[in-house]
Amino acid sequence: MAPPQKELVYNKLLPYGQRLEPEAARFLAHIKDNLARAVQLQELWPGGLFWTRKLSTYIRLYGRKFSREDHVLFIKLLYELVTIPRLEISMMQGFARLLINLLKKKELLSRDDLELPWRPLYEMLERILYSKTENLGLNWFPNSVESVLKTLVKSCRPYFPEDATAEMLDEWRPLMCPFDVTMQKAITYFELFLPTTLPPALHQKGFKLWFDEFIGLWVSVQNLPQWEGHLVNLFARLATDNIGYIDWDPYVPKIFTRILRSLNLPVGSNQVVVPRFLTNAYDVGHAVMWITAMMGGPSKLVQKHLSGLFNSIASFYHPSNNGRWLNKLMKLLQRLPSGVVRRLHRERYKKMTWLTPVPESHKLTDQDVTDFVECIIQPVLLAMFSKTGSLEAAQALQNLALMRPELVIPPVLEKTYPALETLTEPHQLTATLSCVIGVARSLVSGGKWFPEGPTHLLPLLMRALPGVDPNDFSKCMITFQFIATFSTLVPLVDCSSVLQERDDLSEVERELCSATAEFEDFVLQFMDRCFGLIESSTLEQTREETETEKMTHLESLVELGLSSTFSTILTQCSKDIFKVALEKVFNFAVSNIFETRVAGRMVADMCRAAVKCRPEESLKLFVPHCCNVITHLTVNDDVLHDEELDKELLWNLQLLSEITRVDGKKLLVYREQLGKILQRTLHLTCKQGYILSCNLLHHLLRSATLIYPTEYCSVPGGFDKPVSEYFPIKDWGKPGDLWNLDIQWHVPSSEEINFAFYLLDTFLQPELIRLEHYAAGKLEMSRVPSLVSLEETKLYTGVEYDLSRENYRETIAKVTRKLLRYILDNSEDDTKSLFLIIKIISDVLQFQGSHKHEFDSRWKSFNLVKKSMENRLQGKKQHIRALLIDRVMLQHELRTLTMEGCEYKTSHQEMIRDLLCLSTSSYGQVRSKAQQAFFTALGTYNFCCRDIIPLVLEFLRPDRQDVTQKQFKGALYCLLGNHSGVCLANLHDWDCIAQTWPAIVSSGLSKAMSLEKPSIVRLFDDLAEKIHRQYETIGLDFAVPEKCIEIAVMLQKSEYPSSDFTGLCSEEIQLGIQRQKEKNAEAVRNYENLINMLLDCVEQRNLPWKFEHISIGFLSLLLRDDRVLPVRAIKFFVQCLNHDAIVVRKVAISAVAGILKQLKRTHKKVPICPYEISGSPKPSSIQAGDRLDNQWLHYDSQSLPKTKEAWESCCFVEKTHWGYYTWPQTMSVYAPVEHQPKLGRRRDELTEAEQIIYDHFSDPKFVEQLIKFLSLEDRKGKDKFNPRRFCLFKGLFRNFDDAFLPVLQPHLEELVADSHESTQRCVAEIIAGLIRGSKHWTFEKVEKLWKLLCPLLRTALSNITVETYNDWGTCIATSCESRDPRKLHWLFELLLESPLSGEGGSFVDACRLYVLQGGLAQQEWRVPELLHRLLKYLEPKLTQVYKNVRERIGSVLTYIFMIDVSLPNTAATKSPRVHEFTTRILENLKPLMEADEEIQNHVMEENGIGEQDERTQGIKLLKTILKWLMASAGRSFSTAVTEQLQLLPLFFKIAPVENDNSYDELKRDAKMCLSLMSQGLLYPQQVPLVLQVLKQTARSNSWHARYTVLTYLQTMVFYNLFIFLNNEEAVNDIRWLVIKLLEDEQLEVREMAATTLSGLLQCNFLTMDGPMQTHFEQLCKMRLPKKRKRDLGSVVDTIPSGDLVKRHAGVLGLSACILSSPYDVPTWMPQLLMDLSAHLNDPQPIEMTVKKTLSNFRRTHHDNWQEHKQQFTDDQLLVLTDLLVSPCYYA
Repeated sequence: MAPPQKELVYNKLLPYGQRLEPEAARFLAHIKDNLARAVQLQELWPGGLFWTRKLSTYIRLYGRKFSREDHVLFIKLLYELVTIPRLEISMMQGFARLLINLLKKKELLSRDDLELPWRPLYEMLERILYSKTENLGLNWFPNSVESVLKTLVKSCRPYFPEDATAEMLDEWRPLMCPFDVTMQKAITYFELFLPTTLPPALHQKGFKLWFDEFIGLWVSVQNLPQWEGHLVNLFARLATDNIGYIDWDPYVPKIFTRILRSLNLPVGSNQVVVPRFLTNAYDVGHAVMWITAMMGGPSKLVQKHLSGLFNSIASFYHPSNNGRWLNKLMKLLQRLPSGVVRRLHRERYKKMTWLTPVPESHKLTDQDVTDFVECIIQPVLLAMFSKTGSLEAAQALQNLALMRPELVIPPVLEKTYPALETLTEPHQLTATLSCVIGVARSLVSGGKWFPEGPTHLLPLLMRALPGVDPNDFSKCMITFQFIATFSTLVPLVDCSSVLQERDDLSEVERELCSATAEFEDFVLQFMDRCFGLIESSTLEQTREETETEKMTHLESLVELGLSSTFSTILTQCSKDIFKVALEKVFNFAVSNIFETRVAGRMVADMCRAAVKCRPEESLKLFVPHCCNVITHLTVNDDVLHDEELDKELLWNLQLLSEITRVDGKKLLVYREQLGKILQRTLHLTCKQGYILSCNLLHHLLRSATLIYPTEYCSVPGGFDKPVSEYFPIKDWGKPGDLWNLDIQWHVPSSEEINFAFYLLDTFLQPELIRLEHYAAGKLEMSRVPSLVSLEETKLYTGVEYDLSRENYRETIAKVTRKLLRYILDNSEDDTKSLFLIIKIISDVLQFQGSHKHEFDSRWKSFNLVKKSMENRLQGKKQHIRALLIDRVMLQHELRTLTMEGCEYKTSHQEMIRDLLCLSTSSYGQVRSKAQQAFFTALGTYNFCCRDIIPLVLEFLRPDRQDVTQKQFKGALYCLLGNHSGVCLANLHDWDCIAQTWPAIVSSGLSKAMSLEKPSIVRLFDDLAEKIHRQYETIGLDFAVPEKCIEIAVMLQKSEYPSSDFTGLCSEEIQLGIQRQKEKNAEAVRNYENLINMLLDCVEQRNLPWKFEHISIGFLSLLLRDDRVLPVRAIKFFVQCLNHDAIVVRKVAISAVAGILKQLKRTHKKVPICPYEISGSPKPSSIQAGDRLDNQWLHYDSQSLPKTKEAWESCCFVEKTHWGYYTWPQTMSVYAPVEHQPKLGRRRDELTEAEQIIYDHFSDPKFVEQLIKFLSLEDRKGKDKFNPRRFCLFKGLFRNFDDAFLPVLQPHLEELVADSHESTQRCVAEIIAGLIRGSKHWTFEKVEKLWKLLCPLLRTALSNITVETYNDWGTCIATSCESRDPRKLHWLFELLLESPLSGEGGSFVDACRLYVLQGGLAQQEWRVPELLHRLLKYLEPKLTQVYKNVRERIGSVLTYIFMIDVSLPNTAATKSPRVHEFTTRILENLKPLMEADEEIQNHVMEENGIGEQDERTQGIKLLKTILKWLMASAGRSFSTAVTEQLQLLPLFFKIAPVENDNSYDELKRDAKMCLSLMSQGLLYPQQVPLVLQVLKQTARSNSWHARYTVLTYLQTMVFYNLFIFLNNEEAVNDIRWLVIKLLEDEQLEVREMAATTLSGLLQCNFLTMDGPMQTHFEQLCKMRLPKKRKRDLGSVVDTIPSGDLVKRHAGVLGLSACILSSPYDVPTWMPQLLMDLSAHLNDPQPIEMTVKKTLSNFRRTHHDNWQEHKQQFTDDQLLVLTDLLVSPCYYA
């Protein structure tokens, strides 16, 4: 037999593990056979879907337990199913999820086993994610579809054929036009599809085809467009999959610079944030992937940069810093270590698979790992106390400690011990403890790197005890977690006796042995602490009276923490320690009486923990004691009727009920005693009493009949062996061994099952009989007790069903139904009984020994614990034993939940009907409880929804008189469903929708419906909203392609397990095809019926308006792209265009636009060869941009198609991106007119549907009304150009060409003349629709159209206003989008007619420019001639005075030069070039450059008469240029640095120094511009140029300029850090520049230079080395001449300023060094502080500097002064304390 691919190991460990082999084989054979049959019979639904679901269940239960052959067949079959083109979306998602699951473990199938084509997936993504019809409402996709599809592609990617890469490049390269949205699409596709796991032999066919091209593109883009992030994701994946095969070194400085920029850290004081830098920043996860993949290898370059990165950002991690960048930094810390661990695991521990291994030369060495840990540990230790919490730091430490415990754990402990001592900072304690929990496993196991680790265990445990503190909840919880974590890892056994017996122990082992003597002490102290906690949380009297049954949420958490920690400790104890503990807890429990709500529960939990660990010893103590007390207290029969019971009795009952939750076998001894107790107590009157007694019964049944593990020790077999044979210290921190887990199971014996049945017969049988009598009305009964006891007896049956005995489930179900009828007839107000009945029904339906929601939460918490304790480095399931046992138990529960409870029998159906009946009861609480149970039941039983819908809809029928409002509401709630489950109103099935939707609409006429009740109105709103949100287009065509059927046949024939079913005969297959055809026909019938029914509903008289709207909403969901709407509905929607209600009109506009799309006739395309048209050969290599072979696409006013012949011979290419990068393999354009559908048809040539539209729109009255409605305003000031309305008109003019123009023309002329906002918007929408709709019109019609439009547009543009210019901009941009510019030459010539005529004032000019810009921007690179014309026209006007015109010109210039990009392999553009333009501008700015004095803005804002002088002209020009530079900073792809540099000196001069908003525009803009430019990304070759300019400006006469150079420098260096660091000369230049400016004559400049220096030191750009220190010390020693007199006047005159400046420079230098390490004390710091203190009495400004420095030092070092003190000698400390003024500050 073929070996299984990968089975679930946990199944083998179940007590019935051996039975699973045959079971799985049977199940799999079943699945294979039925799935194959379903596909061959063409039955995708329900057969196909049902059996694919079963296959995913199979994988959940058994793992991938099938042969490789089957695995491949399953994948191929599902691949074919998923890619069926017309498949309904919900099915597609179902298949896709299973396929993803089958492909998940890619190591199981190599590329030789499986090959999947890529194109069907691409076509599917194109069809769904870039759907052409979704925005018109013809397709409704769920939100999840995008992520499912992308995951699917990722899963299939490793198996694409080897030629796929080349094919993909051919397919998507033509889309790579950087000015177009298609660029984003192309790069997204590349990121998603390109395979990167090809073996090295195939690299030529893989990434080598595109790597240089893409990395070149990435390196040269400067302004972070949206697609750059996708490229990074692609590179990260490429690097990870091909470690060692790509040389990244040349790119490393650029990569790190960009990652650092992407963190968006704030630099300097007043930085302007560029919004797109935030939105398009790299994903931290991918950046980390990329870094970890590049580490290692011979060059160590990446590690150097990584250290540099952390050095430069370390201070941001300090807890006192906070900002929105913090989350990214924390994520970086958390992801990096886990990335490195993942890589180490792959290189050192992972099994070899078919994936390419990492070559030896590039594996991480131990030295690499050490370097990595050392560079990251400091930031991690700072991040422990971050404002965002310590979670990320703890996860980072967990991974770091796996690699280098000796570097990581000691500093963490250093922070932990003091935190455990302090009482004042609980935050410190929780943070450090959670981090120690992270490193717990590495600490305890010690290992060769860190042998002394375990010695810290006991001191930590003992010191953590005070954390069990009733007053501080969070501290208490983290302490419990801390203690539990450590005790799970370590056997608590006293080994001190070993010291005498053995002498072969190591030093550490001896130390540990003697320490373990403290374990007993620890356990007892812990118990004392817990008792203290319990006593303080006893319920006070006040709570006794307020009848709060429940604990508060916090208390229940503490209870959980306490019981699980205590149980962990006892599990891990040796027998001796256990005995002492048991004794202690028993005495505590017996000697006090606790109230049963809070304290009682906690004590009982502790007792239960003890009993569970060692049942025999413990039960001996507890059971007899409790039984005696209870028997004694219930001797007297009066007790049975007491309302309030004796506290002692209650407490003992509670204790007894908890301690019976143990191994059932151990309880058998006490069955007599326990039975007696039950008989005495089940019928107590006091509610608390009988509930406790029922708990006892419940726990007895549970213990006797369930399967569960009985111990969770960390070592199999426990610790009870004598120390001589077994040395526990060897097992500290040891993982469980999956293959020798040796789980002790409890499997019910026949005795226990008999005991269970005895209990049921004794206690349940009589109750059922009483209930039956009661239900028959024979017996009066006190309502509650027996009901409750029935409910609490949670129906246990043995695991092996014994059919000879009575089946209690059936009986209970029968009795409950009778009872329910009786109660509903006689006493419907008995809500408590009804609650219980609901509970019973839902248990009978659902409960199989464990609840789904309990299981889910246990699965969650299991995963959390697993994460916090796992060893990701070695992997291979190295978990601790308790966790592994837990996982096996979960597997058992999963089986019980999945295997049972899916059959749907009549008794189930009846119960669900009862629930429905209760869901519509007249009591709100009963309704809501019943509805919850009802929804759960619907989710459990697959096909019951169909039965139940008609019953729910009964309540909504308008012709029923007897429905109450309560029932009506209940029924609506049942339709609505809960937020996660099934929604009956919206099942993806024609039958169901055809029932529910019309019913909802016509329920508007029901008697019970009232729109006065807000709750009912809200219900209808929610229903309509939910249906709209969840509706997905339902399929009409369910055909299965041939290819699927072939694979299905192979699947059926495959062996192991082979099915005993024979193949299908041809009659069956024919029948299948027949049925499938009928099914399609029926679907279409249902679809049309539904539409007709909804239309009938709407036409009913007196239907309230709300329901009319709901119905129209439903109808709009039914538009599809594969079937035209029935004629009746089309007529309805067209009439709705003129409905009174605006909501309806809006729906109708979208719907009619959609209908027009359905009616669109297809236009024929023909292939062309661009090289023939252009007459130039195909270029040999990739050459983007303006080439000879795409020049014919350009707009050329000499050869415009202005005649019919020219027009018809011209080859129009509508989409803008074609031909820019490369041409597609086959380029197709629209065929000539004679091959296209006929235009200008008469009415009798139209189809019926088209005639309806034709008639309405030819009717002047209808059109007049429509235009009236469209030109109303909806929300004042909020309305915008509406794309839906545009689509409506575009559709009309596309489908009916110019048929409606005569009717519309007068309206257009009228609208254009009216300058109101809403009328202008309406006409803009229609005109855009006209221009775009005329795409296929003949030349004559188009020419006629423009004759009409040109005057209209001229009028419109001269009437333009503040409110409307946006709409006209959108109108023109929309008209030009995806249109060949040569088709629109009328429009462009009109727009260029002289945009800045000055008529109508500056505003109209700005607006006309805006409109023009909208049109030209859409045309991108195809209109160089127009751009040149515009630039030529604008250039003389750049000195415009008006601000709004200047801003607009700035923006227009950005678009004019947008096309001039410096991307790799791109030809020089034909469009205007920045370089030439800047040269001309600089010429005009010369007078400003040469002038020395400050430039003041003294231009009056009005056009003076006559020419002003050159300077004034220069300033005006400069203002416009500033606007242009600001606008282009965020938009263009590459910054023209060389050109801008020449303007820098000018800006430095102008920019103001202080932050003050009252400055005029010029100064503000200059400052803004500098801020943006300093953040720009530099290419390495630009660095010397920039420094050249800075050095030159530093010599300038204006101190403003010198000051601004420094602020510019700070930002520029940080934002290009590694590019500068990579250039040694640049570093020296900057160092020289800053140190020179420290000696500047202007005080402000000196201080700024000091700040800059300290910043550069802090981010480790410069280092504090000997020469620098000596330089400053020399300067400090500059002699100052003696003071003669004390009066101030003379002092200032006598000091020669040069010396003072130098001395001040020295002091500032020292001060910069001190301030550059705000959070630590390096070795050189104490000496410098001493040097500085010598200058405290120097003259000003030196004294001021010294004081400031010292006070800053004090402020930043205050927090950790205790440890910083260590760095100073005593003498130094004395001096310091004197300096820092108030001595008490550090006392």
